[in-house]
Amino acid sequence: MMVKVGNRELELGGEHLTELRDSNDILHDFEALNKRIKEEGYLLLRGFHDREQVLKARRAVLEKMQNMGKLNRDTMLEDGVMADGTKTLFFGGTNEDLPELLNVLNGDHIMSFFDQLFGEKSLTYQYKWLRAVGKGDYTGAHYDIVYMGRGTHNLYTVWSPIGDVDYAMGGLAICLDSHKFDDLKKSYGTKDSDNDGVGHYTDDPLVITNKYGGKWATTEFRAGDIIIFGMFLMHCSLENTTNQYRLSVDTRYQSSLETVDERWSGKKPRGHFKAVGSN
Repeated sequence: MMVKVGNRELELGGEHLTELRDSNDILHDFEALNKRIKEEGYLLLRGFHDREQVLKARRAVLEKMQNMGKLNRDTMLEDGVMADGTKTLFFGGTNEDLPELLNVLNGDHIMSFFDQLFGEKSLTYQYKWLRAVGKGDYTGAHYDIVYMGRGTHNLYTVWSPIGDVDYAMGGLAICLDSHKFDDLKKSYGTKDSDNDGVGHYTDDPLVITNKYGGKWATTEFRAGDIIIFGMFLMHCSLENTTNQYRLSVDTRYQSSLETVDERWSGKKPRGHFKAVGSN
């Protein structure tokens, strides 16, 4: 089957696109998990979050969107069908008005997991990157380090679908082995989005693989699944080709003993700004 990755249509199982593999076989072996994420760059964990909790969070997000007039009122709320004329929505911030979502993202289950993965007390940024991606939209390929590189680089992103996400709805795709692309890490990976005015590296996933190697990988997701990856893993999303919003959220976790990027933490995270002394 053909899948729209960024602005390219690629064949799943073909030369450029393969399936992600999960790491549930080693879920409780933290030494093995650390080894795998260093080797492969990511961990796909199926059913990590309680599915019913995630669906409860989904309903809360959709109710907020319905109150904003963003959903088609002639359809089921749970389907998240876009109202005419609506577009992608970004709900970046602390999302304190969505306690059902924060119960998932800040809950004991995931914090305990990262305590064990780091081998010390972990923390999560208060800022959450919640998105409702509309028809025709996708996220271009990028490293996360360019957006949050002012603290420790030993920081993990967790991408969580808030609901079931099939290929047509546009889930996450990653470039395998891109955390080992030294030339890319030393060029694009040293940039700061605010100081240097950079963002996504490209909308065309083959620009990366044709120059640096690797291969793209994706899968379909169910509510409760997560993908964990580091700051130097190139990733993008599939295009949402449906008339339903794709809900997902990015959250960040690190050791509490290491430096935190001040833009994204605290009771009222400041968000993007230029560092003092930058041009």
